[in-house]
Amino acid sequence: MFEELSQRFEAAARSLRGQNKISETNIETALKDVRRALLAADVSLSVVKPFLAGVREKALGAEVVRGVSPDQQFIKLVHGALVEVMGGANVPLNQAPSGPSVVLLAGLQGAGKTTAAAKLGLHLKEKRLRPLLVAADVYRPAAIDQLQTLGRQTGVEVFSLGPDEPPETIAAAGVSKAREEDFDVVLVDTAGRLQIDEEMMGEMVRIRTATNPHEVLLVVDAMIGQEAAVLTRAFHGQVGITGAVLTKLDGDSRGGAALSIRQVSGAPIKFVGTGEKVEALQPFHPERMASRILGMGDVLTLVEKAAKEVEVADMEKMQKKLTEARFDFADFLQQMRLIKRMGSLGSLMKMIPGMAKIDDGLLRQGEAQVKRVEAMIGSMTEVERKDPDLLAASPSRRRRIAAGSGHAAAQVDKMLADFQRMRSLMQKMSRGGGFPGGPDGGFPGLPPSGLGGAPGLPRPPRVRGGGRGKGDGALRPRPKAGRKRKGFADL
Repeated sequence: MFEELSQRFEAAARSLRGQNKISETNIETALKDVRRALLAADVSLSVVKPFLAGVREKALGAEVVRGVSPDQQFIKLVHGALVEVMGGANVPLNQAPSGPSVVLLAGLQGAGKTTAAAKLGLHLKEKRLRPLLVAADVYRPAAIDQLQTLGRQTGVEVFSLGPDEPPETIAAAGVSKAREEDFDVVLVDTAGRLQIDEEMMGEMVRIRTATNPHEVLLVVDAMIGQEAAVLTRAFHGQVGITGAVLTKLDGDSRGGAALSIRQVSGAPIKFVGTGEKVEALQPFHPERMASRILGMGDVLTLVEKAAKEVEVADMEKMQKKLTEARFDFADFLQQMRLIKRMGSLGSLMKMIPGMAKIDDGLLRQGEAQVKRVEAMIGSMTEVERKDPDLLAASPSRRRRIAAGSGHAAAQVDKMLADFQRMRSLMQKMSRGGGFPGGPDGGFPGLPPSGLGGAPGLPRPPRVRGGGRGKGDGALRPRPKAGRKRKGFADL
């Protein structure tokens, strides 16, 4: 998402190139482009007007900075305005002063509430908290079964009284169970409707009264566009939301919902869903999202993804192999699978500054070629994976691998040559020689387009304690009885 919005913002900045400074004349031209960009992205008009007014006021009052061109200064002002309209900073979940924190998930049918509840449960579990999922959607067929399936998949307990009890009774019983059994967080999955109606709102009010939640999170489909403003006003006016979860951010949406929710309700977006997998949930950081919208990348999220997936001991072992030129096909396969767990190649590349403009067709071509390489490695024996030089010396082995993977022998030869060249380059990089550049680096078989070096993603910062799930102080063990409960900072 946001690609069209990014292109239009870039066009607005281009209109200021070659100018000596920002003036009333040239700023109007740029702001017209920004206005078109926001409206095309389905941002609510009630958000667009104050946004443009704020950028205009700051642009005309900005001091001329020596060495900074007007287009660069304009992008900086737009970035600041985007951060402000999306909330300014990440806001963690509200915490109960004692007992379990209750989180109520509300929204229309099809927005992804049930999946979002499971994703949030897994996210909290990874933070060493003990969540309980409560199945209070008694109307949608198989909603309870879906939540129970997701609960088994994530290892999070699910509470249900079946489809015959009133939702408020189920929710209240779930909170009582959590209090008795020392759960840290209760996540209540409620029913949605195809549209907002009085019956739905009345039920949400009853559930809220029965559970007294610390959070009411509105789950919003990112593809809903301007309707996000209408939906947010309706729920906030009758139920009172404290935050939002934006789902399907990886889809073909235009970004309007992300720029409308905070401005309309005053409640922050707290999480975003970035894929179908249960692991695809991230805390929402306005400054990072603004950077992505403007094509500036999002290195911090990329590093966090890597730190979450990578064992520090494994990285040190891999670094040693690279230095000694012992990096083999088994290691390469492991790195490719690691990248897959972090997300698609395209989504990862666009988090790197300067790579947002990379052609989607080229990325799809690269991903297809990575699959071919994976198929070739899958046709190798364990001995061949561990000893690439064995393949270099044996044409018959290469022919067998080609036949087994469904590729031509010439393709296997090229993949092997690219791998050997990449291993040499990675060895130089690991010894501090820097990346030599040129068209030959990167994934075996990938086009020479700047996609090189993916097996050597930037090494994540050293994590205290080492190992998966340990880290930066946000991952805390759940408190024992009688001990002061830790906060939800950085959740």
